[in-house]
Amino acid sequence: MYRDLLTHLPVIVAVARRGGFALAAAELGMSPSAVSHAVRIVEERIGQPLFARTTRSVSLTEAGKALVETAAPALQDIAERMDRIRSVKGRPSGLLRINASNIAIPLAVTPVVAAMAERYPEVTVEVFADQGLVDIVGEGFDAGIRLGEMIAQDMVAVRLTPPFSVVIVASPAYVGRHGRPSSVADLANHNCIGYRLVRSGALYRWDLIEDGKDIAMETRGSVVVTDSLAAIDLALAGVGLAYVFEPLARADLAAGRLVQVLPQTAIEEPGLFLYFPRRASMAPKLRAFIDTAQEIGRASLRTPGRVA
Repeated sequence: MYRDLLTHLPVIVAVARRGGFALAAAELGMSPSAVSHAVRIVEERIGQPLFARTTRSVSLTEAGKALVETAAPALQDIAERMDRIRSVKGRPSGLLRINASNIAIPLAVTPVVAAMAERYPEVTVEVFADQGLVDIVGEGFDAGIRLGEMIAQDMVAVRLTPPFSVVIVASPAYVGRHGRPSSVADLANHNCIGYRLVRSGALYRWDLIEDGKDIAMETRGSVVVTDSLAAIDLALAGVGLAYVFEPLARADLAAGRLVQVLPQTAIEEPGLFLYFPRRASMAPKLRAFIDTAQEIGRASLRTPGRVA
């Protein structure tokens, strides 16, 4: 009875995942009107609305949520099985969707994607930059990339980078005008570039070490950003002190464009990890990403000054 609706289920799942008809249409390569038509057909056959629509948002109804919770895992499983079948006769292929934090992209994603473009041209890697934590399964991602301490224990985690420190940096020009802070308390006398957490809206407190104890320092300054790379650019421009992951500033520190201040206060992070549900580890496209990332990681450990 519902066999003719199967072709429309990916459309329903895409609308739910993207939170809108236009975004789902762009993902699927369809027109918005075709997406609306597919949704309407399913709603008419089921006899219930699947989405609550307003001029500003699209959200799932109770019936829509029940359908998506059933259909999304089934469609994901079918896609993974098809990828495995295709890989028997050839190379890994298909769409690999990865949710990564902003800082993970230059440190752990770009070099891997560049290598995969040459090795596995039939794999399309879609990277979604996201500062918060999401349910990668529920949102339709194959894997995520975050700091090791942020990953749920029920996920498989694969190391992508070595551990690294978090440093406070400034330009020589800024230090020349304002001097170096001599203590954590002295940061109150400096223009500190703030970092706002997008999802919570809170200003991030700088995690530092003082006298062997971990502290969270509230800072003040004339500018607040939501991207670590923007903080580095502002520090290079002499605006103030920036609190950033050391690998992001490594080249500028080595070239003397930035200097580190209060090095004794730097904490160490566990590094970046790729994580995914255990059942997904056999997907050829994900296996190809993991193998490529680990190969690049091993090479970076043999090459001083580089981070995979």
